Amino acid sequence: MRIDVVSIFPEYLAPLELSLIGKARQDGLLDLQVHDLRAFTTDRHRTVDDTPYGGGAGMVMKPEPWAQALTAVAAARPVGAAVPGSAGKPVLIVPSPAGERFTQAIAHELAEEDHLVFACGRYEGIDERVLEWAADHFTVRPMSLGDYVLNGGEVAVLAMVEAVGRLLPGVVGNPESLVEESHSDGLLEYPVYTKPSSWRDRDVPAVLLSGNHGKIAQWRRHEQYRRTAERRPDLLDEFDAGALPRADRTAFADLGYDVVDGHLLRRPDA
Repeated sequence: MRIDVVSIFPEYLAPLELSLIGKARQDGLLDLQVHDLRAFTTDRHRTVDDTPYGGGAGMVMKPEPWAQALTAVAAARPVGAAVPGSAGKPVLIVPSPAGERFTQAIAHELAEEDHLVFACGRYEGIDERVLEWAADHFTVRPMSLGDYVLNGGEVAVLAMVEAVGRLLPGVVGNPESLVEESHSDGLLEYPVYTKPSSWRDRDVPAVLLSGNHGKIAQWRRHEQYRRTAERRPDLLDEFDAGALPRADRTAFADLGYDVVDGHLLRRPDA
């Protein structure tokens, strides 16, 4: 996979040299390039912003530097990828609080792409015409980490690149560890423990020491239910409960949920 990131603060992306993503770059599993938007300006002040039409606070990023930068990175297609202008256009991700919510499911979608381009906006954002123009050359996807505002797109890009990059074959040493993570099945991950078995008067749950793999699997599954119900009950709105075995239905009943027509419904008295 090829990933290009355009930012006015390329040094902000230095953590992408570290840990598993950095190793993936070194091993040739991920071709990741960071570009300085100011390199695509034409004035001696390397200006990337101007006042907004219609008035208001803040500055808006100018369209032409972005057009120049995106044209350059679109040309850097990975070997064997679809040519520009075909159905396999690069995916342009624009971090924005006005974008769709970035999820684990979207991370899996993006991990199947040949070429991702991230446009890190600043100030009040990028001139909207850039996204309109870019739609002719990219699959444009404004993307939000959550319902809050950051100073720029760099923090979001660090999170999204790591979420996507770790799904690429060979990046994570044990691919089975990707299967039981939070959100991989629509639920939060179960709690985990390591040695010693007793620490500061707190013991590891006995079932994990039993050697009974069936009981361990059931305990972990039920802990997923409990943790999700406590921390992210909204995730259970989309959970398919139609095929749950009796023990799992009982676990949900203990948490205050009934299974009705394959869906989980919270009891009013729970």
